[in-house]
Amino acid sequence: MTIRTIYWDDDTVVMIDQKALPLQERFVSCTSYEEVINAINDLTIRGAPAIGVAAAMGVALGMLHVEAPSKDEFTHAFYHICRRFSATRPTARNLFWALERMERCFAELAHCDPEEIKRALVEEARRICEEDIAANRRIGISGRSLISDGARILTHCNAGALATAGYGTALGVIRAACEEGKRVHVFVDETRPVLQGARLTAWELMKENIPATLIADGTAGFLMKEGRIDLVIVGADRIARNGDAANKIGTYTLAVLAKEHRIPFYIAAPISTIDLAVVCGDEIPIEERSGEEVTHYGGIRTAPEGIAVFNPAFDVTPNRYLTAIITEAGIARPPYEESIPLLFAATAGQTLRRLP
Repeated sequence: MTIRTIYWDDDTVVMIDQKALPLQERFVSCTSYEEVINAINDLTIRGAPAIGVAAAMGVALGMLHVEAPSKDEFTHAFYHICRRFSATRPTARNLFWALERMERCFAELAHCDPEEIKRALVEEARRICEEDIAANRRIGISGRSLISDGARILTHCNAGALATAGYGTALGVIRAACEEGKRVHVFVDETRPVLQGARLTAWELMKENIPATLIADGTAGFLMKEGRIDLVIVGADRIARNGDAANKIGTYTLAVLAKEHRIPFYIAAPISTIDLAVVCGDEIPIEERSGEEVTHYGGIRTAPEGIAVFNPAFDVTPNRYLTAIITEAGIARPPYEESIPLLFAATAGQTLRRLP
């Protein structure tokens, strides 16, 4: 089964409404860039690669509706829209990577007619979407050798097709192993407080008939102690130059537990998630979300009125807890200060974008 999380259709950005899953499977059609921004902010679409694609498409959509009387006003409108998207989700590197690509496209076509620039921006956004799916499939191929037949795998949050334009990163590796004929069983952390594991990862795995068991977040350590987990594989929202990785809150806890029990701990993410400008994890901005995500669920209050809430969306796992980082360019292993630049060197010289 092919899950397309987001796509461009007749000058409209169409995306799966992830807030409605798993009870309803429906799509949202965005006809303005403001609607795309709202969809990113309220988690209608989430997952770092998917957010990047959404931002690129949102910028293109916004520019289609710009009727500026001068070139300066046209340029001002473009950068205003980019700034609006950059203010949505601060941790996800792919968001900024996608905006940088759209900015390069705009700058290189600055001499062209505005209508030509608009259509070029649409094509660039669509290209980013298709390249993401292709990169995810290569991530799967890179990482499937790390999964043995009969492996029992723990994953956290959702790093599947729903977190990307399609196929997935961490779940992409699992999918690739299954496509190779390997038998696996996936333990799915529910992932409090928004339950991306219970609502999204479990839905994806059931859609593809991949054996899975849903567990409460606090169960993971017990399973490791009982010898029932062979490896952990998760995604990432931003990876520093030294390999420190930001991912959904609770990932650091799993990494420490895995280290204690001598269980391999893998990150799967595209090159676009790696931020070479960030030296280490201490420099990664961590988004803090509304306390209502913790005090309420489904609109129903589950905590007493007036309780203080701390709700960071992500934590950072230091590189010493990572066994390897799986990317479309290959697998990086410690020391990451040496192996990560080699991944970028491997992709140097490739033409990822062809301007008209």
